[in-house]
Amino acid sequence: MSCFCNALHIEKSTARRYNKMYTRGCKPCAPDKKNKEVTHEKVSCFDHGCLHGTLFGCSARSTTSSSAAASTEATSDSAATAEATGSDNITGIAQCCDVGTLDDESFNQGCWEAVKGYGDENGIEYNYYLPSGEDASDEDRETLIRQAVADGANTIVCVGYLYGPALAWAATEYPDVHFIAVDVNGFDINSENGTIPENVFCVTFKEEEAGYLAGYAAVKDGFTKLGFLGGMAVPAVIRYGYGYVQGADAAAQELGTNVQMNYYYGGQFYGDEKITAKMDGWYDGGTEVVFACGGGIWTSAAEAADKHDGKLIGVDVDQNYLGVEGVESGKYKANPFVTSAMKGLGAAVKNGLDTVNAGDWSTIAGTNGNFGLEEGDYVGLPTDEASWNFSTFTLDEYNTVLEKIRNGEIKVDNTSDDATKPTTSSNITVDYQV
Repeated sequence: MSCFCNALHIEKSTARRYNKMYTRGCKPCAPDKKNKEVTHEKVSCFDHGCLHGTLFGCSARSTTSSSAAASTEATSDSAATAEATGSDNITGIAQCCDVGTLDDESFNQGCWEAVKGYGDENGIEYNYYLPSGEDASDEDRETLIRQAVADGANTIVCVGYLYGPALAWAATEYPDVHFIAVDVNGFDINSENGTIPENVFCVTFKEEEAGYLAGYAAVKDGFTKLGFLGGMAVPAVIRYGYGYVQGADAAAQELGTNVQMNYYYGGQFYGDEKITAKMDGWYDGGTEVVFACGGGIWTSAAEAADKHDGKLIGVDVDQNYLGVEGVESGKYKANPFVTSAMKGLGAAVKNGLDTVNAGDWSTIAGTNGNFGLEEGDYVGLPTDEASWNFSTFTLDEYNTVLEKIRNGEIKVDNTSDDATKPTTSSNITVDYQV
């Protein structure tokens, strides 16, 4: 198992512990939807004692108000540690999110755990900043960056492609700040020529490969009625979904079977009654497993799956622990998660931070690191026994198809244009719903 698989396992286990921390009343703040205010939170490192000896630490919180952003930051204890460890290149880290919440058990949280872990491990102050609602503007995101710099961050992790225009401004406004932009490419920043500023490093993933593996595995495991529930039709989500279609089609051809798939974007990164009702209709109509891809939107799919004894595929991180804990708490009758299509958010963010802190920024300045199987195990399904919930699909079969993607024998279409549907065989019928 490569180092990234280990990183995936760390992310999963950490997320489990992080989730338990939330249940003890330490949940990070979220926007006040009524007043559109966000709270500003300060944290001290290494409290509660639940994560000593692990990669990431826990936090105790006290809160104050702010209308600009929600954030967490290490106390002066971390600053003192920074002096002792010589963390000269990074003096403060910030994570700025585009939409959603920090505790989405998916994209935002996967990145945050890497930021928080790096800060705790190296004694560097860290903050997070959230926009005040799902309809945040480019100006709102600029405000978050401005606040992060004012709070002392010289390295900012911007997560989500919506940060493109804000980064175009920020790169010029703050030339001495290093920006690590996750799920952002050069054309998000500069639509004319895709040029990436010298103080920006873009991190993207080959989500289509992870999606392919999930679709392939699901059909090989005997599922013939599939669903894809995307959050918004943004490039990363589209690549996940179209890869899922391609993988399901490939497996159907190999088996000589026919597969049906419902495909839908909910237009949001959270679950609600509307999305749950949509999923109720799918499962009631015979859908067996849904790939829920889009932050917290998985909650609606899980709720519906539980009602109808359906199954679920998680995204970004290994979400199996959510099903396990749901059963333990009595929330679910059974663990709905079959597997998760993961990408190495934590590994990529940590690598970027390591590069900054080592004084090697010039090696990645103004570039786009696009990470998939060719570059390492940056995408994939969880292979540890606790998360391998397939009935007939074997680890050997998984490793075989994974290596075919890695060596180029299988080429997965990486189209991220919603209007350009993947080419498929007669073995699969996809109902693209609006």
